[in-house]
Amino acid sequence: MNIVKEKIKKGEKVIGTFFELGGQTAVEALGIAGLDFIIIDCEHGPFDVESAMELIRAAELKNLTPFVRVKDTTRPSILKMLDIGAKALIIPCIETVEQVEKIVEFGKYYPLGKRGFFFSRVGEYGNSPDAASIDRYMEVNNENTMIIPQCETLGCLENIETIVEMAGVDGIFVGPFDLSISLGIPGQFKEQKFVDAIERVKSACKNAGKPLFIYTVNAEAANDYLSQGMDGAAISTDVNVYIDAYKDLLGKIKI
Repeated sequence: MNIVKEKIKKGEKVIGTFFELGGQTAVEALGIAGLDFIIIDCEHGPFDVESAMELIRAAELKNLTPFVRVKDTTRPSILKMLDIGAKALIIPCIETVEQVEKIVEFGKYYPLGKRGFFFSRVGEYGNSPDAASIDRYMEVNNENTMIIPQCETLGCLENIETIVEMAGVDGIFVGPFDLSISLGIPGQFKEQKFVDAIERVKSACKNAGKPLFIYTVNAEAANDYLSQGMDGAAISTDVNVYIDAYKDLLGKIKI
């Protein structure tokens, strides 16, 4: 079961962070802290398939929903991360509707897509109850894995209404820094052009009945966006929270 997806269906908000540090203990700690999800970052982070699989295993032990931001839109990047157990894929650098069509083709089983069939660790290599029926196995995978294009380019923004309505697209993730750069206003999140872009994405997701996630740098920004109707926020990165916590600690020590 995709716990994040179930929470959103119930109208609950979900909170996560980008995972950059590495290490299963670090994953466990984030689960103990009470986060809903982590985003294992294979675009900017150092991870690939084998390391991501170990992090996914650790997340599952703490009921922490493992998202993966894949490194690109190719079939291997999408297929392998789903096979090892990612519950959601955030897909960066989306520019066109055609790209999203291919992503759905790679990431969803029949009848939504053409994902290559495999009884992976998700189906206990063919030994789970869901794997007793091929049709049931494909249905469960399609239902519990989320394909989430990242809106961070003008191309994605200009096609957002079409993209979010597509069968097999399970939500949108806003990358505010790259989106603001694409709009020609780097980091100027209060500028009307950026505010209007966010409103357009929110409206498209609401009309399609699909969840909307966003990256924020701190809790204040997360509260702001969640109060505006967004379903989830990825707050900062684990490494930045780690650094900030120790900076704060050192600042309180009088030598």
